Amino acid sequence: MAETRLALPRAIAHRGLSAHAPENTLAAVRAAHAAGCRWVELDVQQLGDGTPVIWHDAGVRRCSNGRGKLRHLDLAQAQQLDVGSWFSPAFRHERMATLDEMLALLVECGMGLNLELKISYRHDPTALAQVVVPRLLAALPPSRLLVSSFDRDALRTARDIERDPHRLRLGLLYDRLPKGWRADAETLMAFSAHLDWRKLKPAAASAVRDAGLHLLCYTVNDPAMFLPRWDWGVEAVISDDPPCFTDASSVPLPSR
Repeated sequence: MAETRLALPRAIAHRGLSAHAPENTLAAVRAAHAAGCRWVELDVQQLGDGTPVIWHDAGVRRCSNGRGKLRHLDLAQAQQLDVGSWFSPAFRHERMATLDEMLALLVECGMGLNLELKISYRHDPTALAQVVVPRLLAALPPSRLLVSSFDRDALRTARDIERDPHRLRLGLLYDRLPKGWRADAETLMAFSAHLDWRKLKPAAASAVRDAGLHLLCYTVNDPAMFLPRWDWGVEAVISDDPPCFTDASSVPLPSR
């Protein structure tokens, strides 16, 4: 029987080791692995031809040598882009990674994945989840997979695809806790809530824990500033530079 117990590290590499390599690239994940990171957080979207790729923005201008919207590109066009030089000449010719390429690398490295279903303007959340979730379930064991999103439709579709919350753990992404978050958690059989650490208050942290959810915070790059929040029940942070957290040991979290 596949192992279903989830063990999150204290710090998860945000978009790979994005303090030291171009975000959401194969190079960033290789750098995270080389630095000893056991988990990465990445973003997935669809190109105009439906191919799922690892990318954060609606457009390509910020993190490539191109311009335009992701939804206007097919795979051949997307992989002509240099997505590394904007960060450093050392990453010249780095190419946009498909989800399949990234999953193959994660399997090779034995790493865990928190994948955000990223819904940009005029992108279809249901279509994204339908394309992505079966690939994830086929590639990674439940103990190394966590799917999150700000978009409830994407998460609802993910849950419809896999009804067993032990086989597919879902994370609710919020800026701060909104009204109705408990209903979201119950309907989606959610595993965790992922909140902006700068806006987190003790009462919200307590409410999340009292609801039986695991609490993660993003994007934390100052261990000293964050330190008091560990006592609020935060179990893991998503960081551009996880090695800056000296206590990065994995703590097994109970199955839910």
